[in-house]
Amino acid sequence: MKKKLVVLSGAGISAESGIPTFRDSDGLWEGHNVMDVATPEGWRKNPALVLDFYNQRRKRALEVQPNRGHEILAELENYFDVTVVTQNVDDLHERAGSSKVIHLHGSLFESRSTRDETLIYPIQGWELNLGDVCAKGSQLRPNIVWFGEMVPLMEVAADHAANADFFVVVGTSMVVYPAAGLISYVPHDALKFVVDPKLPEMGHIPSLKMIAEKASTGMAKVKQALLGLS
Repeated sequence: MKKKLVVLSGAGISAESGIPTFRDSDGLWEGHNVMDVATPEGWRKNPALVLDFYNQRRKRALEVQPNRGHEILAELENYFDVTVVTQNVDDLHERAGSSKVIHLHGSLFESRSTRDETLIYPIQGWELNLGDVCAKGSQLRPNIVWFGEMVPLMEVAADHAANADFFVVVGTSMVVYPAAGLISYVPHDALKFVVDPKLPEMGHIPSLKMIAEKASTGMAKVKQALLGLS
């Protein structure tokens, strides 16, 4: 039976493909105040702005390609039982070939009902507009977890982390919770890797290897290390 590898990925892995990281140093996201485009309050205030904002993000995501970091994670399925837990809302992991991806913060390519959150639909193309409604007749919104909203798949992700033989963190600052807390669920004796050009402060975590590189080159080193152990 294959050993279980759990990966937590963040904006850094998608940045190599040309998708800007979530927020600039000035607190703006693609020129917008985050509170205007990534909160329930922003949605209530100006749904047209929010829809347009995510339409542009979706259009951009369709223009880029997975990078070597994404591809290596998919290749590791040949050797391990791999689950990717991602904070990213793009579909680059899936397009690279990863078969088990948990989107903690939702998906750019899904919409959901504003009346019944269990009604979720795939988005064809890149546009979701005012007037696009669910089966119950209510406006569709992006299926994105906004600030102030619950992270419904966190419990599922924590269960995977708790059963990991190996755990890899790639392309994330480890400051966005609850996702950053996933590593605390990982067994003490499980080998852990953190890959990022700017390594986060992790405190004392046993069996931890830090690799100060971008996702593509850093994941090549992780793959080499893991295959040396398998």
